Amino acid sequence: MWGSKKGLWITSYLGYLQQYYDIVYYDSRQLADMDLPPVHTAEDVYHTFAETGMKRAAARLLSKEQEPADYLAFGGGGSIAWQAALMGLPVKSLYAVSPLCLQKIGGNPECPVTLVYGEYHENRPAPLWFRQAGLEPEIISKFGQELYSDEKIIQKVCMDLLKEVIEDRSGKPKKQLSAY
Repeated sequence: MWGSKKGLWITSYLGYLQQYYDIVYYDSRQLADMDLPPVHTAEDVYHTFAETGMKRAAARLLSKEQEPADYLAFGGGGSIAWQAALMGLPVKSLYAVSPLCLQKIGGNPECPVTLVYGEYHENRPAPLWFRQAGLEPEIISKFGQELYSDEKIIQKVCMDLLKEVIEDRSGKPKKQLSAY
């Protein structure tokens, strides 16, 4: 939901992954086109994102992407990709780090889903929600909601994604990956 305003960490992901993936980067805040007051708090951003921004961003993403792709998403971007998948976005897989509001969106994308949360992420869904959704998130100890910006987590996520690519050295073209 912050987009590139707080997104210098994204360059580390791009550095690791661009050699193996054709990456399309979307700024979640630009997709959401949120109408915020000139001076706003994190709570203002969260509520605007949850009330109108997420659905608007999902619809825009859906209009931009017609080919099946793997999606790597962070925070609000995970919610956008989840919502867009439920609206018909062709998703091969979704790897979402610290997605927001999934329990409020409902439904389950019809693709492989990897969810990663920090132990101290205050708004992650309850264990019962995960069980009912048939999902088992990875909970990383001693991290909070913005764990995706930590270099250790960046390396872990990239190695998870690259494992499949490195094992498949058949000369196939690079995979398509959308990240935001």
